[in-house]
Parts: sequence; structure tokens; C-alpha cells
Amino acid sequence: MRNKLLFTFVGLIFPVVLLAWEGNIAITTPNTQLLLKATANNLLQTYYGPRVEGQVPELQAAALPTFGTVDMIELPALQVLHASGDLNLELMVSNYTSAPDGHATLHTITLKDKLQPVTVIIFYKAYQTIDLIETWTEIFNGEKKSIQLKRFDSGTLALPRGNVWTTHLHGNWAAEAVPTQEPLTPGLKVIRNTDGARNAHCDAPSLMLSLDGKPQENTGRTIGMTLCWSGNYELRLNTANNQRHQIYAGIDPQSSEYILDSGKTFETPHLAFAYSKEGMSGVSRIFHRWARQEGMLHSGMTTRDILLNSWEGIYFSITEERIINMIDDISGMGGELFVMDDGWFGTKYQRNSDDAALGDWEVDRKKIPNGIGALTRAAAERNIKFGIWIEPEATNTRSELFEKHPEWVMQTKGRELKLGRGGTQVMLDMSNPQVQDFVFGVVDRLLTAYPEIAYIKWDANASIQNYGSTYLPANKQQNLYVDYHLGLVKTLQRIRAKYPNVVIQDCASGGGRANYGLLPYFDEFWVSDNNDALQRIYIQWGTSYFFPSNAMAQHIGGSPYHMTHRSLPIKFRCDVAMSGRLGMELQPRDMTDEERQQCTTAISDYKTLRPLIQLGNLYRLVSPYEKQGLAALMYVDDNQSDAVLFVYKLENMMNQTLPRICLSGLDAGKTYIVVEKNLQVGKEPCALNGKKYTGATLMEVGLDIPLEGDYASRIFELKAEN
Repeated sequence: MRNKLLFTFVGLIFPVVLLAWEGNIAITTPNTQLLLKATANNLLQTYYGPRVEGQVPELQAAALPTFGTVDMIELPALQVLHASGDLNLELMVSNYTSAPDGHATLHTITLKDKLQPVTVIIFYKAYQTIDLIETWTEIFNGEKKSIQLKRFDSGTLALPRGNVWTTHLHGNWAAEAVPTQEPLTPGLKVIRNTDGARNAHCDAPSLMLSLDGKPQENTGRTIGMTLCWSGNYELRLNTANNQRHQIYAGIDPQSSEYILDSGKTFETPHLAFAYSKEGMSGVSRIFHRWARQEGMLHSGMTTRDILLNSWEGIYFSITEERIINMIDDISGMGGELFVMDDGWFGTKYQRNSDDAALGDWEVDRKKIPNGIGALTRAAAERNIKFGIWIEPEATNTRSELFEKHPEWVMQTKGRELKLGRGGTQVMLDMSNPQVQDFVFGVVDRLLTAYPEIAYIKWDANASIQNYGSTYLPANKQQNLYVDYHLGLVKTLQRIRAKYPNVVIQDCASGGGRANYGLLPYFDEFWVSDNNDALQRIYIQWGTSYFFPSNAMAQHIGGSPYHMTHRSLPIKFRCDVAMSGRLGMELQPRDMTDEERQQCTTAISDYKTLRPLIQLGNLYRLVSPYEKQGLAALMYVDDNQSDAVLFVYKLENMMNQTLPRICLSGLDAGKTYIVVEKNLQVGKEPCALNGKKYTGATLMEVGLDIPLEGDYASRIFELKAEN
């Protein structure tokens, strides 16, 4: 590596001397490496993949292509409008450093424009215990006036052109996380979300790239990446005539061309990416380990409680008696936590439907005469923790908050408000510090008054429909989409600084905020508002591509289920919910004796399996999307001594042949005892119970799982002999 003096000129008279840093940069994890090369005029990515000895075939792709100084085959990742009207950036590496950063090595590459005083710093954080790298940029405006960031991607990744397939998660409310798979063909593919407040319902900010053709679960070279951001985003996959695929990830620039004042720095969201030769499940295991150790709240390595949530059991019809009865019921079945959902608040405007009282976070004494304290005491007497629902970023036009502070609502003066859920819901302007204080205060007042509250369900049921801020000045209205989420994160950081141990669920009409932009401040997220167990198998399958099971809230719902009108056996419903963080979402008083007994058995067995399910290594075995009549997945502990297998029958046909299931992740040389769990009420265990097999047999020959009748399911624990 070396330094070189380069000269540029301002006008025709005054030379400005810039010092260029040149050399090779190796960014390594235990088994992967990203290779960069700094030249006199550019920063190039030359390789990404497994660590190998010696030379590798080199790509010559710009690590952060900029507008105006590259051919347009290579799309720009960064474009700036300078105060002078200049749209060009010519970035030259001026410095490179690396240093330890916790469990990682932080690589810092400083680039400067050759003409304008704009500095871009690219960071690469390479974990030394996990094969994952994070990258992001900081853009510093050294000009005397504001500049406009017209595009500001977090990072790019180039791959050799080949038989590359992409998998991304598409869907909708109550049908989230459907894997969409297709080959990368010439042209530009764009995946984006413009909801404003939630970014994972329709298309999630994550994707996988299978380098050996059609994606496979447990074989094949695979790259996964996710943008750690909660707002609008854009993923671009460009396959041009330069023999490579280039992937870009960042904030969606539509209506977000950010105004950056003089002397200020803008930090882009982090982009996390990983490589595995063990297929999509291999990438998932990397992301799960990273999430538990680094990407979630500090409690990522802890297990979650088994809870009953009141919503689908009683909806808005909350009374003190009903809540205490439900606390009794979950206690009687062996649960650990009760959560009182929507409908507990409102004074002037009572919360009997979704059209009033959001923002008025005072207990409704008509429904709960003795207050929340009576409920927390009742829970404590039954050895049950207590939780509560809030939606602090929103209000209704029928609320005392709106009457007092209409200026806090996102809006453009003179334009009629567009109203959301219930015909009255609007979003508060989280870019406004006063609103941030209010939202912090919602949580602070609850936890100060009722320190026994152990769990908060934080919901977000509306998109941004009224683009405008009474707080931001006229020349910064385009900052709103970004500043909303920066304000939200700032508020969450304040909450977590004061209340680090309260469990908080990230809910957004289901899985609308399943992203790593917010998960560092939450303990888990609500996977979907759809609790139909059959469809949940599909939703949970896709969600597990990037998120660990202890972050995935999965509840036992009622039957027939109100969304799909499908009737499903209680054992099937229990077995599906048990593959993640187990909970219940129904009215226990409406359950039959058989349902109550089955749920009690499920809860008891889940407690013994919980560390393995919530903290184990996931292997997806047979995908429901393969249409083989069943789905199967398993978790294995780090020592390969304990595993749990879930098998679900998806359809029932005469003369049906179901595939033999080959397990994964076991020790071939160990012998495992098979024990069936959560036995169906009144039934004996199947013939596999108590059998012994070597790990080699289980992985290479597999098991024929008995699945008789509609929606049959089995759970097996496999324990290695000492």
C-alpha cells in the first residue's frame, strides 16, 4: 500500500492537494472474506465468498459507485446535489484503518471528493465468531451550505454473473413472508416498500442469492442480506453487460432526497450480509446467531415466557372480571404471562372499537373499576406476569390528544386529513421532539405507576397517509420519511436506557415491522395477525429465513378460525405454535375439556423443550412450498446432543405417499433415542417412540413419520446416548 499526491483545482488558480491511499483490504470472518482494492481513483470490490488460499479471480466493481464519474452500466449508489448545483462525486480513498470492536473487527475507509468538501466514510464490521459482515456509510457535508442526498445506499455487493437465483419475501397483511424465487436475468430488478411506517408486510427488506441455481435449503452456495431499517427501502439487482450482478440496498430515495446541513453527518442504515455453503438454512443459522448475539436486544440469548393474549379472546370487550378470569385460566394451564390487549383505556372517548381514544392512555374505570393495579395484583397472586398493549405512535381524530394537539399529527396545512383504521386513525409526527417526549412518556408513566408490568405489546396499525410535518421547515419536508424513523429510534433508545429489562413486542398489524432496524430495541415481534395454524406454517417458514425462533411470537388460535373459517385439530394448532415462542390467542372459557388438556400438555412439554427451540440451530427439512404433502423442520443444540423435530401434514389424500424425512445437523457417530412429545389426548405414542438410531441413519436414510388423518402432526425429541 502507498500514498500518492493528487492535485485538483478550484477554479483556475488555487490548487488543493489531496493525499490518496492505495492498497488491498481484506475483510474476514472465520470462514469468509470480502476483498477490496483502493486505487488512485476508486475503491473496488474484487471478491466475496469463502476464505481460500492464494489468488482468486478478481471482479473490478466499484464498492460504492457514485453518480457522474462512472459509466451508467454501473448504477450509482450515491448521488449528491452540491450547493453549487454540481451533481458529481469523485471519491478517492484518503485513509484506511481497522481496529477491534467487541466481537468484531471494524474497518474504516475514508473517501473524499476531489473537488467539493464532502467526505464519505464506509464502514465494514466483520464478526470474528460469526460469518457475517455489516456495512454502512457516513456522509459529511463540509460545504458552507446545505447539500441534497439524492441517493444514499448503505452498500453494494457484486457477484460474478452466473446461474444465480434470488429469494425475497413477498406478501400482505395476514399472509406475510411468502418466498418468491426466480433467476436473475439481464436487466434491473427492484424490490421496495413505501408504506412509510412499516416495511415488511408486502415486501421485506431482505433477500437471499443462490449461486448454484434453484435455491435449496441445506445445500448450495448462498448469500443472504438484510437492511437494518424500519422505513421505506429499495433493493436493486442489476445484471448488465459487464459479466456481473450488482446488488444495492438502501433507503428508498422517493420523496426522501435528504437535506443535509453544513457541518452535519448522515449515517445510513446498516446492511448485514452472510455467506454459507449449506444453502438457505445455512444462511439462516448465521443470521439467527448474529441476531441473538448482536442484532437483538441484550436478551437475545434468553428464552421467552409462555403467554395468553386477550385480543382474539375478547377483543375490545374488556372488563375487570374477564381479565382476571383469563389470568386464572392461563395460570391453570401452566402459562407464565398474561397480556391485556386493546380496549383498556379511554375516558372522554371510550375505546370500544378502533375509531376512538388512541393517545388517551388513561385506564377506563368503567371497564376496570379498581384500575390496572388490581390486575397486576391478581396476576402476582397467581404467579403470572402481567403485560399491556399500546399503540403510542398514533391517535384518533376522536380523542382528547387530537383535540389538544392537532399540530402533532402528520399533515400538510390546507389539505384534508386522510384517515386510516376505524375511519379516524392518523399518525403522530415522530420527527417532532415534542411527540418523541410524549411517546416516551406513554411508556414511562405506565411503568412508573405500575412497575409490575413485565411486558408491553407495542403496535403500529397504520401507514403514513398524510405526508407532511408542521415541525419540519418547508425546505426539509422531504426529510420526513427518514426523520420519522430516526425519531422513533431515538425514542426507543430513551425507553431502553431507563427500562432495559421490560420485554417489549414489536407488532405492526402482524409482521409489518419484522426488521433489524427496530429489533435491537425489542425482544420479539408478532409474526402475523393470522393465527390459522395451517397458513402459519407457511408464514413462519418464510419469516425464519432471517429471524430466530425466540423473536417469533406464535400463538394457538381458536377453531374454526375467524379469518379462514377453517377448523383445525387442537394438537395441530399446538404443534405449529410450539415451533417458535409459544403463546395463546383465544378465550379459554370457550375451550373444550380436550382442548384445555391438550394445551396444558403442550405448555408442559414446551417448557422442557424451550431452550432447544428458542436458542437451537434451525434446519428446515421439507418446505411446505414444495407441495409434498407435509412440512418438516428441526432444531439442534450446539453439542449435537439434543434435537427436536416438527412434522406437519398439510393435506390428506387417498393412496397418499409422503416423503421420508432425512434429518440434518446431527452427529453421525452418535446414537439418538426418539421420544414423542405433546401426545394427542387419549392416544398412545407412535411406533417410533423409544427407538434408537445413529445420527448417520437419521440423516442419510431418514424416518417415515406416521401421519394419519387430516392435519396430523408430530413432535419428537432426539436425545443422544451418553
